Amino acid sequence: MNRSVPAFLRVPVAGAVLLALGLVLMPQRVVEPADAWGFYGHKRINRMACFTLPPEMFPFFKRHIDWISDHAVDPDRRRYAVDGEAQRHYIDIDHYAHHGQDPFTVVPRKWKDAVAKLTEDTLQTYGIVPWHIEVMYQRLVQAFQRGDVDRILRNAAELGHYVADAHVPLHTTENYNGQLTNQHGIHAFWESRIPELSAEDYDHLVGRAVYIERPLDVAWEAVYESHLRVDSVLGIDRELSRTYPDDRKYVFEDRGRSGMRMYSREFTAAYEQAMQGMVERRMNASIIALGSYWYSAWVDAGQPDLSRIEDKEVSDSLKAVLKAEEELWREGRGHGRDHPE
Repeated sequence: MNRSVPAFLRVPVAGAVLLALGLVLMPQRVVEPADAWGFYGHKRINRMACFTLPPEMFPFFKRHIDWISDHAVDPDRRRYAVDGEAQRHYIDIDHYAHHGQDPFTVVPRKWKDAVAKLTEDTLQTYGIVPWHIEVMYQRLVQAFQRGDVDRILRNAAELGHYVADAHVPLHTTENYNGQLTNQHGIHAFWESRIPELSAEDYDHLVGRAVYIERPLDVAWEAVYESHLRVDSVLGIDRELSRTYPDDRKYVFEDRGRSGMRMYSREFTAAYEQAMQGMVERRMNASIIALGSYWYSAWVDAGQPDLSRIEDKEVSDSLKAVLKAEEELWREGRGHGRDHPE
């Protein structure tokens, strides 16, 4: 068992056969409403994370891979049913950068210390994603210990959502949709439009999951690495936009019953080239981090034999809960920020 410092925070390991198989098993692309990485991106991250797991875990996750992928987007749907859900998807860390201070030294990493210093109201206002990742991790550990298929699958899938969100630069800034710099729409562009157009060509051979000693620290590291890229995400868009008139930067595409103004394929390709593969790298960092969280939760739970519960399906009661959340999402009654999270 590898209990070393997470290697995925440094250099990804060479590809594996199971991951290559994962590319074959990827579903056909379906364009869906943009939320966070986009529904397509979130599902892809969860799916590919399954192929980082060891043989003791892989059969169970492969058996339920479609469920784990499809329900990667449940936390976004829950934003329309649960007040308090939205702030679990981000942290506006630059809010704490008063007087040139490094916000990562201002905000304590541990929840109790942060509450004592900054108050819980403040933390909830500006986002709690790293702490919620730790909460979800502990829930998954408990689910493995109980052998509860419903809780294992739901917590694994939803942990994937928050881990992926923490790897997105625009989930770490108050200027989350470019609204402070006249770059409205960059949120969905970076997280949804780019993966939809390009992710089929990404190389997701990220290697095997490793044991995480300190889950909260890894969540904070993801936020830190994401925030380092905020200036590039916004700055490259700003500079590139100066050379692209609107009729080249945008196109209208059919989405459902109506046309929508979207970033053009030409502009998207130029932006990706200028970013030198940033979106692909952040997706891959999400994949290996998620797989490592799943693996570590299983280890912390005592490495239970998952073959005993492999053939069990999710319960009707869980299906009913998820159906109700989806109906509220389709009705469009939302909480939190007024842009895709």
